[in-house]
Amino acid sequence: MKPYYIGLAGLLLLTTQSRGQGAGTITAEVDAVYPRSEALYIDLHRHPELSFHEVQTAAKLAAGLRELGYDVSTGIGRTGIVGVLKNGDGPVVMLRTELDALPVTEKTGLPYASTVRTEDGGVEVGVSHACGHDIHMAAWMASARIMATTRTRWRGTLLMIGQPAEELGGGADAMLHDGLFTRFPRPDYAVAVHDDARFPAGIIGYHAGPILANVDTVNITIYGQGGHGARPETTIDPIVIAARTVLTLQTIVSRETSPLDPAVITVGSIHGGSRPNIIPAEVKLELTVRSFTEPVRQHLLSAIDRVVKAEAAAGGALKEPLIERSDSAYALVNDPQVTQRVTAALARELDPAKLKDEPPEMGAEDFSEFQHAGVATLMLRIGAVQQTTYDAALKSGATLPSLHSPLFAPDREPTIKAAVAAEVIMLRELMPPQGIS
Repeated sequence: MKPYYIGLAGLLLLTTQSRGQGAGTITAEVDAVYPRSEALYIDLHRHPELSFHEVQTAAKLAAGLRELGYDVSTGIGRTGIVGVLKNGDGPVVMLRTELDALPVTEKTGLPYASTVRTEDGGVEVGVSHACGHDIHMAAWMASARIMATTRTRWRGTLLMIGQPAEELGGGADAMLHDGLFTRFPRPDYAVAVHDDARFPAGIIGYHAGPILANVDTVNITIYGQGGHGARPETTIDPIVIAARTVLTLQTIVSRETSPLDPAVITVGSIHGGSRPNIIPAEVKLELTVRSFTEPVRQHLLSAIDRVVKAEAAAGGALKEPLIERSDSAYALVNDPQVTQRVTAALARELDPAKLKDEPPEMGAEDFSEFQHAGVATLMLRIGAVQQTTYDAALKSGATLPSLHSPLFAPDREPTIKAAVAAEVIMLRELMPPQGIS
C-alpha cells in the first residue's frame, strides 16, 4: 500500500542537488508585487460581499486580470470569473480563489476593518472576510501578475478562477453547471490555498490524501400532538421524542462506526414550543454530518433515518418524521502524486522548516467539486497568525480566534507572501518550460 505522505527528510534528499537556482528568486518576485497586493487586500477587506452578491469584488479581480493580458469572462455561475492565459503547449492548470465573505460583524479593531452591513435572509447583519478570502484574492492576483510577466518560466494554459459562494457550498457547482469545464479549457490540475488560523504566518501546510470531510446537512421535523402542559396524557410530546432522538443519534458514531473512521453527528439547532404550559405539535432539529469516506457517509445518513423514525414510532407519533438533506459537499482529497511533486518543489525553493504536514480536519470545502468532476486537486494551508501572538497563546494556553470568528485578523504581509510563493511554485512545477519535467 502506497503511503499518503512524504517526509521532509526525504524531500531534502530529493532536492539538495537542485537547491540554489531558485533560492531567493521567488522571494524577490513576491516582494516586488506585494505593495499592489496589499492595497488590494485592504480594499477587499473593507468592502466584503456575501455569497452570490460579489459583484464589485468580481469586477475588481476581472479588471486586474484584463490589465495583465488575460482573456476574462464574467458572470460564470452567477458572479464567478474566469481568466485564461495561454502560453504555448503544455498542461492546463486552474488556480482558484473564493470571492465571498461571511455574515459576521467584525470586531478586530483594525483601522481598515469592515463596517459593511446588509440584509441576509431578512435580517440585518454585519459582513466581513472572517474566513480570509480577502487574503486568498490578494495572493491570487499577485500570482496572476507574476505568471503573466515571467512566461519563459512555464508553458501551458493557466486558468484563474474567481469562485462565488464557497461559504454556501454552491459556488463551485454553479460554475461547473455554467460550463466551466466545457466553455473553457478543461484543467489537468486544480490548485488552491487556504489560510489557517492555527499556525504562525508563513507556515505552508500540506497533506496527501483526504484533508477535509464530506458534509451533509440534515433537517428533521418531528410531529407530535400538542396540548396543555398540565395534561400531557392527552398529547404526544415531540420535545420528549426529540430529546431521546438527540441522545440516540450519538450512539451511531460511538457504537456503529469504527474508531479509526472519523465521523461526526452534531445537532446544532433544536426548535420547538412557545410557552412553558403548552406542549407543541412539532419540533425541528438541524444536524451537520461529517465523514471522510463514502461508505461511512452513507451509513451515517441511513442510520440517522432509522433512529429518527424509530424514536418517533416508540414515542407514539401519529405521523412519520420529515427528514430532508441539503448543503452537501464531498470530502476533499489531495492527489498523492501531485502533493508529493509540489511539496518537493516547495522544499527546493523555500525553507523546508516552513513546511508542515497537517493532519486532516472535519471542515468542508466545495473545492472538492472540481475533484469530483475528475480533476487532480491540491489545496495547501497557509499559516496566518502573528508569530508573537502564536507564541503567547502557546505559552498561556489561550485559544486563538478561529476562522469565522469576528476577532480573526491574519498577519497580512507574511501570510499573503507565503500564499503567493506557494501558488507560483505550484503553478511552475505543474507547467514546466519545455525540456524540463
